[in-house]
Amino acid sequence: MRTILVSNIKGGVGKTTIATHLAASFAQSGHRTVLADVDRQRSSLGWLKSRPETAAAITGVDWVKDIGKPPAATGRLVIDAPAAMRPKDVEELVRRADIVVLPVLPGAFDEAATARFLAKLEEVKAIAREKVPVAIIGNRLRARTRAADRLDAFLAGAGHQVVARLRDSQLYPDLAADGLTLFDLKGKRAIDLRADWEPLLAFVG
Repeated sequence: MRTILVSNIKGGVGKTTIATHLAASFAQSGHRTVLADVDRQRSSLGWLKSRPETAAAITGVDWVKDIGKPPAATGRLVIDAPAAMRPKDVEELVRRADIVVLPVLPGAFDEAATARFLAKLEEVKAIAREKVPVAIIGNRLRARTRAADRLDAFLAGAGHQVVARLRDSQLYPDLAADGLTLFDLKGKRAIDLRADWEPLLAFVG
């Protein structure tokens, strides 16, 4: 089993969008995929309820009250973590993870919160000893904007690998409303946006 933890203490950075897209990509590739929701809002589980039966199957588990165990024979486990986590919960989830995916948005508040979270992560032994890599994702980017340039400057000094930069698009929330992702579509627009995900998918394996 391969476990990917999607996390950041800053809310609204796109954790659930990234978690659901990773889960859908794994499921489309034939892996038995489980999506664990640790956030009290249960956005990932709500998304799964809207997912059509014709889409690649993903099993959802509710870990809001207790961090449990994935079902037997799980091939890929994606964990959608909440913004507010106690240090012991951060350590527990990182201990279970093979990779931590950390999305960050352009903007001073998001960058400052992410810097604080990275400092906390680096106190976790598995991160400090580089046993669990941290993949930073620049999210909802608009090319040739000052915000994007600022984010690039922040990411350059983040101290961890910047794996992908995802463009902003209304297609993401439109698909989420129907329990779908870019990986469930075949149109040109979806294929174009999926190219942004290729480095991340190659990294998480």
